[in-house]
Amino acid sequence: MTESGAHLTRPERRLTQAERRDRSERELIAAAIKVVAGQGVSSATFDAIAREAGFSRGLVTQRFGSKQGLIRTLITHLHEWQGEVLEAGQVAQMDGLTALIAFIHLHTDHLRDVREGDAYFMLLSAAIADRLETRADFADSHEVERELIRSIIERGRASGHIRPEIDADAEALLTGCSLLGLRMQSLIDPDFDPVPVRDALIAALRSHLAPKP
Repeated sequence: MTESGAHLTRPERRLTQAERRDRSERELIAAAIKVVAGQGVSSATFDAIAREAGFSRGLVTQRFGSKQGLIRTLITHLHEWQGEVLEAGQVAQMDGLTALIAFIHLHTDHLRDVREGDAYFMLLSAAIADRLETRADFADSHEVERELIRSIIERGRASGHIRPEIDADAEALLTGCSLLGLRMQSLIDPDFDPVPVRDALIAALRSHLAPKP
């Protein structure tokens, strides 16, 4: 082999059809999130998403089918992102109270740098205001979150890190509503500082949930 031949590189492997589909869907989701978060729900037409992603409108329609299909895809994407972050932080290995606090940090520490959250709550607000059918999809999404928080609290009760008499379901709903309010406030007021509110919420939960000495 000549010296020049030694530096030849292999041609790049062609993506399979499934890999191309997965990549195009991820790019379309990213484009949809960018359009919703940056321009608003009414601007999130399939034409606008197609232009942002650099694809045809037909491909957007093929992938999502309808606006409701797009919203369902975005909700699934957001839950998957949350699961990846929780797994990376090894939250499942924490005791219940520490895990609950880590969950709160996950949602409050990314108020400013994660467009997915903005897009989700903007779509949620529009679904409520316009009484859209997608309200049911958001209700299902919030039930998933409530179940997740409740499981964390129940784990804490079982290990003794959270008082056994605590109503896990009520506390899960209270925590979820508090986080929902923080996100909505951040959308209403761009200058909103979530840190003091986050710290007050965590302090209140510690005082209420931790076993008494």
